[in-house]
Amino acid sequence: MSAHIVDVSEMNFTQEVIEASRRIPVLVDFWAPWCGPCRSLGPILEKLAVEYQGRFRLAKVNSDENQALAGQFGVRGIPSVKAVVGGQIVNEFTGALPESAVREFIDALLPSPAEPLRQEAMAAHARGETDATRKLLLQAIRLDPKHEQARLDLVDVLLDAGDFAEAQRLFGEVAESAKDRGRIERLAARLALAQGASGDADEKTLRARLEADAADLAARLDLANLLARKQDYGGALEHLLEIVRRDRAFRDDIGRKTLLQIFSLLGSDSDLMREYRGKLSSLINR
Repeated sequence: MSAHIVDVSEMNFTQEVIEASRRIPVLVDFWAPWCGPCRSLGPILEKLAVEYQGRFRLAKVNSDENQALAGQFGVRGIPSVKAVVGGQIVNEFTGALPESAVREFIDALLPSPAEPLRQEAMAAHARGETDATRKLLLQAIRLDPKHEQARLDLVDVLLDAGDFAEAQRLFGEVAESAKDRGRIERLAARLALAQGASGDADEKTLRARLEADAADLAARLDLANLLARKQDYGGALEHLLEIVRRDRAFRDDIGRKTLLQIFSLLGSDSDLMREYRGKLSSLINR
């Protein structure tokens, strides 16, 4: 038997499954000698355990000999495969599946080979090394084109760098299929804010225009979008709230709509979002 396949009983389950799963994913195969589908699925699991060369461990449990263990894990029919990661069951299936489906099930559990490059890119980003960050993320995506987080990270980095057209293009490629819907919503809000900014005036010029005329709502909107792009969300929200206060109808209620975009970007756990949602509610309901 391969070093990546182990027979497990109640005696060694904690060590061979729970503890091992803190290092690599473990697939627990509950089977029995009399089970026909088990004889189909078992060789597939064993073949893949050898092929993947230790990227996951296959733990085989004879359910006839370990009925208490099978009951503890809610096994109602066999073969039953439980995926354990970090000591917890994260996915499972019952019955024999074709090799392609089993391979897909396993691949969803495994860390991407591009993840170290992504982590290196994020470290470079924290140091302000934009070009290095972009190159590392592109390398990660070439290594694993399906690495969702690397692709979304690149959209964020492009937005930070002001490359809005490329950010929009990449976002369009991943938005529908991405599983992290919360992050997709936040990126969509960032893109909408970027598209709403005229980009023609700098912050100093816009502030000067407002000092000369506080009712210059076009300048106030441009400044709010500019501050939002710089992630000064508090400043942006204050200017947008002032637009709503002065003229709710300005550009088809753009002040309120842009406030809502920033609320989506900040998320429901944000104290800033809650503060300004309350201010907006008080303003429009008075």
